[in-house]
Amino acid sequence: MTGAHLVVDAVRYQPGPLLLDDVSVTFPAGQVTAVAGPSGSGKTTLLSVAGGLIAPTAGTVTYDGAPTWRGNGDPRPEIAFVLQVYGLVPILSARENVAIALRARGVGWVDANDRAEAALARFDIADLGDRQVEELSGGQMQRVAVARALVVEAPVLLADEPTSELDQSNADVVLDVLRREADRGAVVVIATHDPAIVDAADDHVTIDEGRLG
Repeated sequence: MTGAHLVVDAVRYQPGPLLLDDVSVTFPAGQVTAVAGPSGSGKTTLLSVAGGLIAPTAGTVTYDGAPTWRGNGDPRPEIAFVLQVYGLVPILSARENVAIALRARGVGWVDANDRAEAALARFDIADLGDRQVEELSGGQMQRVAVARALVVEAPVLLADEPTSELDQSNADVVLDVLRREADRGAVVVIATHDPAIVDAADDHVTIDEGRLG
């Protein structure tokens, strides 16, 4: 079942330097869209504004007719992120880091832990569930971060370089899972500089110096 689209309309972001310049793009439900561009091009900024982490200086971003920016930097519950910096809690285990995303949405501990275990298993890291984040490699942390975003089954999934630390085999697993999220009707946006991900996406846009190409 295909849901609503994520619509970026004439967005400008200028906290000082101009980081996004009159960006308009629609990210459709039910497909994977890649946002491609070199490092520093504005990919992360675009995802952050699109997902409601930061407010645009001008323009709007809406999902299902309502603004994604809620005034406080907390994303709407319909939006899940895979952050480039992972955003994991160091004092928690891998399983707890995934479960906490469900707890924040009102899921009970037992159910949250069971679903977290299953989410880790999708990325072949269920055996790492009891390990603290500081004990994990970069690639393992990246897969935990993806599992945390996917476990809530949000209708919008924004992923910032989700395969940058992964070998080809694990990258393929992540892309396959993201594809299945789109197949269930989610908006899936992947910021990347990897041509293979661009090729695997349904569509792509290119950004450079804050402008869409």
